[in-house]
Amino acid sequence: MKIAISQPGYLPWAGFFDLIDQVDQFLLLDDAQFVKQSWDQRNRIKSSTGLQWLTVPVVFRGRLGQPLCEVEIREPQFWQKHLRSIEVNYGKARYFESYFPQLKEILERYGPGEKLIDLNLALIQWLAGELAVKTPMVRASTLGVEGKRSGRLVSMCKLVGATDYLSPRSAIYLLDDLAMFAEAGVKVWFQNYTHPEYEQRFPPFLPYASVLDLLFNKGPESGEILRSGRGQPFTPVQVRATSAECEASI
Repeated sequence: MKIAISQPGYLPWAGFFDLIDQVDQFLLLDDAQFVKQSWDQRNRIKSSTGLQWLTVPVVFRGRLGQPLCEVEIREPQFWQKHLRSIEVNYGKARYFESYFPQLKEILERYGPGEKLIDLNLALIQWLAGELAVKTPMVRASTLGVEGKRSGRLVSMCKLVGATDYLSPRSAIYLLDDLAMFAEAGVKVWFQNYTHPEYEQRFPPFLPYASVLDLLFNKGPESGEILRSGRGQPFTPVQVRATSAECEASI
């Protein structure tokens, strides 16, 4: 049983869905502490001038430290600006009409008082379906597991019977806590993903936009293209060596 755990952001990039696609169960870390101006509430699309941010306005003042699952959307019809920006930049993309209506229908459901997490999850479920990513997803908040950082991850692994944990490459703090996973009988791996290039509007190609960019440009080929960036997962030893090389070059 291989699992991955990650926060469900707004209109995530291709690598997020590759992570989900590699495991038997994916835990959505929906009760992690919300960080303002993070991927939780924003992402980027490709425009004629580069990568452009789309940000969901949320209620933040007076709610420092709130969990992601409690964050509320602040402004009515915020999505009008998002949809307009998407239409301006992708309206002439080959597969724009195949996906824009459903995207619009989802976004229009959400306004002030609605939860950001519900919007994010609705979009993630839709995007996963279009990419043929079929891994079951579970909200971490439903598991009743307490703890912090690695300790909580280990507890969730044990609860669902995981033998292998696939981590996002950026979570190198796990290297200090490998003994906790080993004691629980869980092997730790790190995602190895190189963003694939494809025909994109407004050359040259720019990676790390929302996966919407891939869908609008490549349509039914998107799932295959997404998976083409996948490499054999890194071991902790490989990640440690790579991190040491990076530090030595600074």
